Amino acid sequence: MAMAGRTRSTLPLFQRILRSDSLSSSQRSTIQPSLLYPTFTNPEFSKNYATSSPPKDQKIKVPLTLFGVSGNYASALYLSAVKANTLDKVESELIDFVEASRRSSTFSQFMKDLSVPGDTRIKAIKEICVGAKLSDITNNFLAVVAENGRLRHLESIAKKFTELTMAHRGEMKAIVTTVIPLPAEEEKELKETLQEIIGHGKKVNLEQKIDSSILGGLVVEFGQKVFDMSIKTRARQMERFLRDPVNLGSH
Repeated sequence: MAMAGRTRSTLPLFQRILRSDSLSSSQRSTIQPSLLYPTFTNPEFSKNYATSSPPKDQKIKVPLTLFGVSGNYASALYLSAVKANTLDKVESELIDFVEASRRSSTFSQFMKDLSVPGDTRIKAIKEICVGAKLSDITNNFLAVVAENGRLRHLESIAKKFTELTMAHRGEMKAIVTTVIPLPAEEEKELKETLQEIIGHGKKVNLEQKIDSSILGGLVVEFGQKVFDMSIKTRARQMERFLRDPVNLGSH
């Protein structure tokens, strides 16, 4: 009951803070494909992705600007899947592939082992893709990821890719972390608050996570923002305050 009370007392404060802030419109941008494609060494992949650019008068809009290795690969796959009108299929195949790798400790280790020769990695991935009857785009993409020694990043790439597909569909994922599950009414209030902030035209998908280590309160992540109103963070802030020397001045 005490934990539930802490969560309830935090929610109104969070709503006030959230309404005073707004999402930056700079999250959406138009990016040239050449800036997003990683440097691929596989000629077949380079042909399918780099040289199959759309007409010059057609702009490719990436709904989110992602960075790093995983972001670059996810963006390249997104652009290709959208162009081929196979975004949903590629997303489903990539998620299924990652889930399957999680269920097999042997294959999971194989993906992370940098000592495995490149030819072996490529051959194994191609055999799996053929057996699973994956689409050409997914097949070629996984082959390039294998050849470039990036299989260990595949789960992260898949997460980034899902962010792009959600943005493409006008969805935004919000993660709320609490000590106990939010009651239905509080979950509804939080979702309505987030929906109010991002405006109409986008749909909020709220995901709840349970983490007893935050002690109470809540942590909300959405877009590029994190609102940490946990008891744990407050306690740390108070501890730092108490440790600072007190300057009483001279009299």
